[in-house]
Amino acid sequence: MARYGCMICGWIYDEDAGDEELGIAPGTVFEDLPDDFVCPLCGVDKEQFDLAD
Repeated sequence: MARYGCMICGWIYDEDAGDEELGIAPGTVFEDLPDDFVCPLCGVDKEQFDLAD
């Protein structure tokens, strides 16, 4: 599992944890997030995310 970070604001999506507040189950890989997924902090789309360290 990996972590992806928003290149604009730094918000991190952790595949292991998912995001309960957004209704994303633990273990959901980034590629499986809906096409219309946006960063919950700044609103940019998935294309603005990159692998985080």
